[in-house]
Amino acid sequence: MPAGYRRSVELRTLRYFVAVAEELHFGRAARRLHLSQPPLSRAVKQLEADLGALLFVRSPAGVALTPAGTVLLAEARTLLARADRLRVRVGAAAGRAGLTVGILGDGTDPGVFRSAAAHRRDHPGVDVLVRETDLTDPTCGLRAGLVDVALTRAPFDEDGLAVRTLRSDPVGAVLRADDPLARRERLRPAELDGRRWFRFPPGTDPRWQAFWHGGTEREGPVVRGVQECLQAVLWNGTVGLAPLGHDLPAGLVVVPVPDLAPSRVVVAWNEGAADPLVRSFVETATAAYRA
Repeated sequence: MPAGYRRSVELRTLRYFVAVAEELHFGRAARRLHLSQPPLSRAVKQLEADLGALLFVRSPAGVALTPAGTVLLAEARTLLARADRLRVRVGAAAGRAGLTVGILGDGTDPGVFRSAAAHRRDHPGVDVLVRETDLTDPTCGLRAGLVDVALTRAPFDEDGLAVRTLRSDPVGAVLRADDPLARRERLRPAELDGRRWFRFPPGTDPRWQAFWHGGTEREGPVVRGVQECLQAVLWNGTVGLAPLGHDLPAGLVVVPVPDLAPSRVVVAWNEGAADPLVRSFVETATAAYRA
């Protein structure tokens, strides 16, 4: 191979990279992609060779992004979102109906499964493209035109958006199991003052940040995804909030904080959206979550 030559990067390889970067673990990423781990590891190593840069620092506990990997993650997410949107638009031009749905947080929510089943029943010929979003954009790309409709959590800036509440979940403090507060039945917000919390990057919606910080400024590591939040608690003993009723990895617990407002699961779409598929999805999701 000539010196300085780099092969073009395939979208599939970028999807592999993003999965590893978000999970920070090759095993979890492989399960998420429905792959075995060896071909995933080989694909990432080949990507590093093609780019001429180390993307991950590997350890027995998992992986961490290098500075080059952090840059690639942001660019890869944008590129993949555009590619997905392009596929939908081309399909629409070719006469194939499609809908892009943004999902933030827990894609295993029973409401998501009920919504999917009802939508398949009502619109068997419609292709649905799901775009998973990290915690830095609670609108799941609605304003950027990356999705048609979003299943997400409020609060966030609703300017230009229509938002309907589907369910409200109490929240609790995520703590390491050996934390002195972990055995409590409930906590008051003041008991968490002075602790380090996970935070979101600059530019994240202020209403969203304030809610997940318990309404006050916090200090602590910056995170983008759910797994990063959990790992920040596990490794650094930081504190964060999470909806109750979700499974946590071994070594972590969630203690209710009843004085804090609940987390609202919502369906959101752009105001004035004329697409009948969007309207139908909103009504389907509303019925599915309230079933």
